[in-house]
Amino acid sequence: MMLFADTFKHKGLRNRMIDELAEKGIDKRVLEAMREVPRHQFFPDQAFLEKAYQDIAFRIGAGQTISHPSTVAKQTQLLELQKGDKVLEIGTGSGYQTAVLAQFGVKLFSIERQHELFTRTKKLLEEMNVKARLFFGDGYAGQSSFAPFNKIIVTAGAPFIPPALIEQLVPGGRIVIPVGSDGKQVMHVLDKQADGTMIEQLHGEFSFVPLLEDRN
Repeated sequence: MMLFADTFKHKGLRNRMIDELAEKGIDKRVLEAMREVPRHQFFPDQAFLEKAYQDIAFRIGAGQTISHPSTVAKQTQLLELQKGDKVLEIGTGSGYQTAVLAQFGVKLFSIERQHELFTRTKKLLEEMNVKARLFFGDGYAGQSSFAPFNKIIVTAGAPFIPPALIEQLVPGGRIVIPVGSDGKQVMHVLDKQADGTMIEQLHGEFSFVPLLEDRN
């Protein structure tokens, strides 16, 4: 598939978006990662150029959305990524969050439940030379073949924390997951202790599309 041009106008709008995120307290590492990723590439139509760099969610088909830039920034910051971390993303979606995570030099694995999105996003990320291994499958089950992971991020609203994700996290690892239903979730950060117990922090309310269960 053909990539859209990344013009001076795009870069100017992106820089303005980054400045707005900085005012919201997002740290420099995350800001610089997001500055490197042209968000408009993940939109279905360039007619929506102006919206690509506003702090809004946007429908991308298959009942899914590309998340607010501020939400992507917040989840990325909460992960506290380190170079070389093995990271599992649940919900590839448009691929925007995936591309931002990839900027940190991590070993990235991502699962998408909607086949239409999986196919489209896989081609797009390959065109953009984003280094990530993508899988079509059930996010609730994680990806045991490549476990354990240092960090796990869930980009859809889960009614509960899937036990498989806790099992696939290393001691000392972290999960960032929005938990709740009816379009309103609370961002949970869970840190796994050496004895396997989890310490939980809450980081405010967000709105995500629901995490889909396996329909096969």
